[in-house]
Amino acid sequence: MNEMVRTFEPFVPRRWLRGGHAQTIASFFMRRDDHLPPADRRFYQVSDDTQLVCDCNWQADKINALTVVIVHGLEGSSESSYILGTAAKALAAGMNVVRMNMRNCGGTEKLTPTLYHSGFSGDLAAVVSHLIAEDRVSRIVLVGFSMGGNLVLNLVGEWGKAAPKEVRASATVSPVMDLAPSADALHNTLNRVYEIKFVGGLSRFFRRKAEHFPGRYDVNRLKGVRSIREFDENITAPYHGFRDADDYYACVSSSRLTSQIALPSLIIYSNDDPFIRLLPETRARLRENNFVKYIETERGGHGAFLAEPNGYDGRWAERTVVEFLRQF
Repeated sequence: MNEMVRTFEPFVPRRWLRGGHAQTIASFFMRRDDHLPPADRRFYQVSDDTQLVCDCNWQADKINALTVVIVHGLEGSSESSYILGTAAKALAAGMNVVRMNMRNCGGTEKLTPTLYHSGFSGDLAAVVSHLIAEDRVSRIVLVGFSMGGNLVLNLVGEWGKAAPKEVRASATVSPVMDLAPSADALHNTLNRVYEIKFVGGLSRFFRRKAEHFPGRYDVNRLKGVRSIREFDENITAPYHGFRDADDYYACVSSSRLTSQIALPSLIIYSNDDPFIRLLPETRARLRENNFVKYIETERGGHGAFLAEPNGYDGRWAERTVVEFLRQF
């Protein structure tokens, strides 16, 4: 565990982008020049009725290269800009890259009759199993952003000390470890622009699912839904067997498994994240776990962490994640 005490270049926000909202919004709109070679698209069977799509880029020595599995956030996909940026950096560092679409994401609604949520850690475990059995990769690390970070930490916590020997570490950026306070924070006045975007995307997704699977989903449940909590109360919870939104949040928040993390794990979080909230007790458990390298910055926004582009593109979190993974 002596690797976990290493330090990283501190985050200094880019000039004129010091606020959480400014960082978050600029990160979304700022032009990027990340280029990846054509991907090897894989369809992985993760359950009897569900397939996941992963976009893979391999090194020449695929078996011995470190394989990075990257999971996107809410309403994202394997083509999200932050996923492509992290993938490009990892590929340039000599790593295999597997960009995983969560079930239904990236235009894959027809590949499963189910919806998706932040607790499907078994999907990620199934992808890992396929990579080990079929691609025979020898070393794997897991990376997740926002909702994908929660998914990664759920799996790492569930594994505890029983993770496959090929899995060496995890790294997450702005993970939604405490879902209830984060969902409620989205409803704050200054965050309504984000909530409107998320709710609109989720509602369109739910209508598409209803079209693909007639009779399975009732679009009338969307009436009156104006917040993430209301969507989870009316849609996510009932269709996945949870009592209500609070039950869903309690059952899938990775904060409940923090003390069980037994893989070297980097967790990056910003105090000025507009809508992700880490409870004090979650922070305390992260700092107490010797397997966790917890970096909490004062600024950085949600998943943004835009620094001055001095010798690189200024995407500090992506760079720090790849630097952390190099040691494995």
